Parts: sequence; C-alpha cells; structure tokens
Amino acid sequence: MKRMGLIFRSKANKALDRAEDPRETLDYSYQKQLELLQKVRRGVADVATSRKRLELQLTQLQQQSAKYEDQGRKALSLGREDLAREALTRKANMQSQITDLETQYQALQGEEEKLTLASQRLQAKVDAFRTKKETIKATYTAAQAQTRIAESFSGISEEMGDVGLAIQRAEDKTAQMQARAGAIDELLASGALDDASGLGRKDDIEAELERVAGGSDVELELARMKAELSGGSPSGPAAIEQGKPQDAHPQQDTPRINYNK
Repeated sequence: MKRMGLIFRSKANKALDRAEDPRETLDYSYQKQLELLQKVRRGVADVATSRKRLELQLTQLQQQSAKYEDQGRKALSLGREDLAREALTRKANMQSQITDLETQYQALQGEEEKLTLASQRLQAKVDAFRTKKETIKATYTAAQAQTRIAESFSGISEEMGDVGLAIQRAEDKTAQMQARAGAIDELLASGALDDASGLGRKDDIEAELERVAGGSDVELELARMKAELSGGSPSGPAAIEQGKPQDAHPQQDTPRINYNK
C-alpha cells in the first residue's frame, strides 16, 4: 500500500509539474503579497485612528482639568474653600485619567511607527518581487518561444530527411527504368528481342532492297570519283545528283555501272 501511495503521489506530482505555469504561479504569489500589504496598511490605519481618538479624549480631559483649576481658584478667591477643595479633588481624579490616556497614547504611537516602518519595508519587497517576477516571466516566455522554434526546426529537419529519402528513391527508380528502356531498345534493334506489336519489324525483301539501294549509292560515288580523277565530268545519275545537265554527246565513254549489284 505504501508503494502504491508513493507511485500515485509521484505521478500526481509529475502531472502537476506539466500543468503548472510558472508565470501564473508568480502572478498568484504577487497577488498574495499585495493582499498582505493591504492588510498591513489597514492595520496602520486602524492604529492611527485609535491614536487619534485617544488624542481627542486626552485633549478634552486636559481642558476639563484646566477648567476645574480655574473654578477652584475662583471659589477660593470668594472665600469658598470647600468649593475650591472639591474642584481640586475632581482635577486630581481627572489627572489620573489623563496619565493613563497619555500612556496608552504613547504605546499606540509606538505601534503605529512600527507598523508604518513594516509597511514601508513590505512595500519595497513587493516592488522588488514585482520587478523580479516580470523579469522571470519575460525570460520564461522567451525560453518557451525558443523551445517551440527548436522543436519546429527539429520537425522540419526530420520531414526534410524523409523528403530527401523519397527523392533519392524516385531518382533511383527513374534511373533503373531508363536503363531498362535503353536495354530493351538495344535488344529490339539487334533483333535479339522481337517486337510483339509488329511495328518497326522488316521482312527479308525490304531488307534486301535497302541493301541494294545502299550499294548503288556507293557505286555512284565511286564512279564520280573516277571521272574526276580522269579529268572528265560525271554523267548519268551522278551528274543528275550534282544538279548538272547530262551532255547529249559525251566526249568519252562513261563506264557502264551495274546497278543491280
């Protein structure tokens, strides 16, 4: 059971780490510090209000004490010593209250000064945390953007690698097909491979006619060269082929050529 609990807590912690955004955590912490600062300021304001209330009461008691003293002086000047004694007695009782209020006033004043100093220090810490928070958030955002760009480039690199392999396979297949087509053409030309469609295939008579025509061209060229070497002009088919008219009465006999060879 302990092991299962440990596994559950570790997985839950890992899930929380993935779900946690440091920027949101920093903003939440900053908000809590502002709330604490606001409470401290309210405490300072409450202490200041209490101090002011005591100050007003103390002023009233001091004024009343001075009034009793004036009344006792008047009664004594009029020969009423009993009234003077009563006035001075009330003044003495009120002086005890004034002393107590002065003690409380000083205590509240000291507390107010402490809370004011604490509020100022807390304000400085909150301001520093705010600056640090914004710096961390900016750095985290930049790092997050860089990570996404790097991941995108990584994905592009992998995709381009796959594309490169596909291109290589296409080129290899194309070269193989070209080589196969060339080999088939050579086999068809040499006669080693029959053309199943019958197109481009020659029978024996057509082949013989082409051979005879080729031989005739050679004989004509040979006759022309002999005529040039002997100083004469070519006649017959050679003259026609060169674009010259054939003489009606040739100066010399032209060698007779057998065109059926």
